[in-house]
Amino acid sequence: MAGDDDRDRRKKSRSKSKERKKERSREGDRDRDRDRKSRRSRSKSKERKEKKKKKARYWDVPPVGCEHLTVAQYKAMQGAGQIPQTISVPSTALTLKTNIPFAGSAISRQARRLYVGNIPFGVTEEAMMDFFNNQMKVTGFAQAEGNPVIAVQVNLDKNFAFLEFRSVDETTQAMAFDGINFQGQSLKIRRPRDYQPLPGMTENPQMAVPGVVSTVVADSPHKIFIGGLPNYLNEDQVKELLTSFGPLKSFNLVKDSATGLSKGYAFCEYADPSVTDQACAGLNGMQLGDKKMIMQRASIGAKTGLGVPVQIQVEGLDLTQGAGPPTEVLCLMNMVVPEELEDEEEYEDITEDVKEECGKYGTVKSLEIPRPIKGVDVPGCGKIFVEFNSMLDCQKAQQALAGRKFSNRVVVTSYYDPDKYHQREF
Repeated sequence: MAGDDDRDRRKKSRSKSKERKKERSREGDRDRDRDRKSRRSRSKSKERKEKKKKKARYWDVPPVGCEHLTVAQYKAMQGAGQIPQTISVPSTALTLKTNIPFAGSAISRQARRLYVGNIPFGVTEEAMMDFFNNQMKVTGFAQAEGNPVIAVQVNLDKNFAFLEFRSVDETTQAMAFDGINFQGQSLKIRRPRDYQPLPGMTENPQMAVPGVVSTVVADSPHKIFIGGLPNYLNEDQVKELLTSFGPLKSFNLVKDSATGLSKGYAFCEYADPSVTDQACAGLNGMQLGDKKMIMQRASIGAKTGLGVPVQIQVEGLDLTQGAGPPTEVLCLMNMVVPEELEDEEEYEDITEDVKEECGKYGTVKSLEIPRPIKGVDVPGCGKIFVEFNSMLDCQKAQQALAGRKFSNRVVVTSYYDPDKYHQREF
């Protein structure tokens, strides 16, 4: 019996030992599986990390010479104009299927747009596009086949439009159409407000359009001032008077921005500068209704063809006799315009400025600067009247101020009747 019990114990011990070996074997297999999975996981993680570390080939690649700058620094410097906004343009002339030159469409859009003012009422975008495309071709300004004008935006409420051209150079040449007549309206063509000249590109048209009178009268020795015009005369009527001496290069009748009515004066330049003096001599003093026309070179002090200084002319005042007999009141002209007197702050600044300057030559008793009133023709508006304590002080001021510049205008002086001054008969 004892022997049987020993055998049974040994059998049980062997079976337990086998089970423990199997269990260890299974645990070893599980550990090996975990190791394999862990190794695969680590290898995939390494792959992912390697992929993350891979640098982009195209994004955020700094331009040559700017490797030391951050993106934010580069954009800030470019915005400030310290780095030119260059655009790579093919060296060969390429055109798209739309016949738009590639170079023109790639360059900044603002340099290919033009503002057009004084457009006809009710005009359509199609009509304007057809008109300008036809004019570009007729004048030879079109530089390739197809239409130079590719887009038109019309604002009928505010009576203006924008033209967009396919190239910068054609846009510049189209500036020569300033003043062209379209459906009975003289168009005003300007660069848009956000226009920035492009380096290496001309800003002014190289050719003039025959028969087109520009609405921009540039400052030059041949620029003419026309004053004393009745407000009812329109542009065509004034032009008709002026062209009796020859064709005009440019003309601008100054109008009130709020009402669109003439302010009674204009500027012009003749195509042939040699007729400037003839026209001034022939038209100056001409009676127009209840007014007399003033015609003189706008550049005060410019010389005539004979080398004689042009005399400044002011309506209702004979300056050939100098400032007239001395009085205690001095009238200052050509210093201010009515628009400058409308703003209260600007009016006070002008008053203080005149008082301070005149006070250098004597005691200022009083000062009057007539201000504009809407709908009322204010006598003396645009003139400044200064009353001094003595005639001697007034003479000192007259001699010192005549010919001086105020707000970039040449000051004209004249003595004024004290009785009229006190009665406010300006």
